[in-house]
Amino acid sequence: MEKEYLTILLHLTLATLAGGLIGLERTYHGRPAGFRTHTLVCTASSLLMQLTVYQWVLFPGATVETLRVDPTRMAQGIMTGIGFLGAGVILKEGLTVRGLTTAASIWITAAIGILVGAGFYFPAAVGTVLTLGTLSVFRRIEMIMPALYYSRLDIRFRRHEALPEDQLRALISEHGFSVADLSYALKDEGKLYEYSMVIRTGKRDDPRRLAETLAANNQVLEFRITPAGD
Repeated sequence: MEKEYLTILLHLTLATLAGGLIGLERTYHGRPAGFRTHTLVCTASSLLMQLTVYQWVLFPGATVETLRVDPTRMAQGIMTGIGFLGAGVILKEGLTVRGLTTAASIWITAAIGILVGAGFYFPAAVGTVLTLGTLSVFRRIEMIMPALYYSRLDIRFRRHEALPEDQLRALISEHGFSVADLSYALKDEGKLYEYSMVIRTGKRDDPRRLAETLAANNQVLEFRITPAGD
């Protein structure tokens, strides 16, 4: 029995280490579910798998006919529960969705914990390395790859001082953006006129330049540029 205790301790320690490494990357980039969350998810997944792998300890007198070992059933239950936790870190604000990468990292961290808990060290180690590589190395690849950057722009004027739509479109185009899904609204009992739109550009610095221009325009009462990314 002492050997089993050491094996269980090894499983839980490795799961804590793997979850902590992934969580550190998330914490470094300021994500709400970071070091402690990923560590607990991975450790809990490994801990629950011990119940399946070593269930014969709970029923010492059981026989093969009466005790059925099926680790996949426990794994399915764990991944179902992790789905609720992952959904909790996904935030949707208008057309902007954030937290998808963090939710995916929580999901794969649970999978790594299950593998460690079942004693599959090699795939667990490979999964940890690949996850860290995806979260860190792929981030740099995304930054150098040509891509379109989407943002949501909300801009308000006094009702009778609002820029005409064609002038606003021209201003936005001068900064390298194209406009999609433009909508209009009256706010504050009709005193304010608001444009809401999705804008896209091929240059990462264009949102900053547009923000500087809008901030210097006295006709603009309020504006908000929100990146539509994770």
